[in-house]
Amino acid sequence: MCLEKLKSDAKAIFDAGLKAVDPINAVKNHLKREENKLFLQDQEYDLTDYENIYVIGMGKAAAAMAKAIEEILGDKLTHGIVNVKYGHTVSLDIVKTNEAAHPVPDDAGLTGSREIIELLKKTREKDLVICLISGGGSALLPLPAGNLTLEDKQAVTKSLLECGANIHEINSIRKKISAVKGGRLAALVYPSTLISLILSDVIGDNLDVIASGPTVPDTHTFHDCQNIIEKYKLDERAPSRIIEYIEMGCSGEIEDTPKADSPVFERTQNAIVGSNIMAVSAAKEKAEELGYNSIILSTFIHGETEEVAIVHTAIAKEIKSSENPIRKPACIISGGETTVTIEGKGQGGRNQEFVLAAAIDIDGLDNTIVLSGGTDGIDGPTDAAGAIADGTTIARANILGLNAYKYLCENNSYNFFNPLGDLLITGPTNTNVMDLRVLLIS
Repeated sequence: MCLEKLKSDAKAIFDAGLKAVDPINAVKNHLKREENKLFLQDQEYDLTDYENIYVIGMGKAAAAMAKAIEEILGDKLTHGIVNVKYGHTVSLDIVKTNEAAHPVPDDAGLTGSREIIELLKKTREKDLVICLISGGGSALLPLPAGNLTLEDKQAVTKSLLECGANIHEINSIRKKISAVKGGRLAALVYPSTLISLILSDVIGDNLDVIASGPTVPDTHTFHDCQNIIEKYKLDERAPSRIIEYIEMGCSGEIEDTPKADSPVFERTQNAIVGSNIMAVSAAKEKAEELGYNSIILSTFIHGETEEVAIVHTAIAKEIKSSENPIRKPACIISGGETTVTIEGKGQGGRNQEFVLAAAIDIDGLDNTIVLSGGTDGIDGPTDAAGAIADGTTIARANILGLNAYKYLCENNSYNFFNPLGDLLITGPTNTNVMDLRVLLIS
């Protein structure tokens, strides 16, 4: 099988995974309407019980999810506001869209968050609020707690990203320094009825981690945050006000986020409508349709990107050598989300870095393809979702004078793959369920 056919198949498998987590379909597959009845999982809502129905949302997929709500509810919908990442918009008739920055929040996100809060102040007991949450929701709903500022949040987010903290650790701190996360948004909605529809972008689909859990009980404490600060020595890098605020929380001077026994969750239902396993499963189905023996390694993949890449390529080599754990032609699929400890000043993201590390390890290996991409279509601060490589990548790079090891050390994977024409470009997908990796061995 030629390399071009393998590349085409890898991209088709990745695209099948994206299609499975399309936000509009995800919402409509879970939220059903029959005349004046609304059904979500095992819950039934009588629309005639509510005087107003509002939509709020935050995340890269929030606008697309709002489109689905407009189509389901029609003129039953009163008004709505969603905060999305720049460029992640769709045409909406009733719901207002605010564009803002991700992963580091900006003033536009702050303004949009205040608009959402002002809308929630209008709600009453006989109102229904539908909250749409997806990946990026934490950065896109930035409302600092206490005397903290947006600049404080920007600085600590940047520090956490650069030190290699995972999303669970990042969002543990985000919840404590926010006026709306960690269940505090649910407190603002109460006593209205609240439905949250969630596209998961975190390993294990932990509800209190996705977008920093604005509508669910917070399972983390201020002491957990202090441990994270000590682990990454953030007291040397993060703003002093952040460190002091966490310390005040540990000493009980600041009220903690709402826990499971809080009455603010009595009229709240949270439902996951899209996740990484849905994308990965659809990718596997497509691979088998194309004739590959397929295996899902895990959707819980995490850790340092370069190390994770070497594990994946080791399995590819084993298949090549002994046809274990599956026979050729083979497709290895995995999900989850890795992290990159930034040491260089290059341009790239975790998916491009994964493929670069893998390309070095499979140099010279014939009929082998590695693809890794973010399901949101954006990998790091670049216009690429990820990259694709094969056993000839390093040789082709050498001809162009590109030293793969140097580019890897400088975290400069984007500028390695760009001249090779091997970036994976999808544009914004308006969804986000972490990453999808595909390895093909023919």
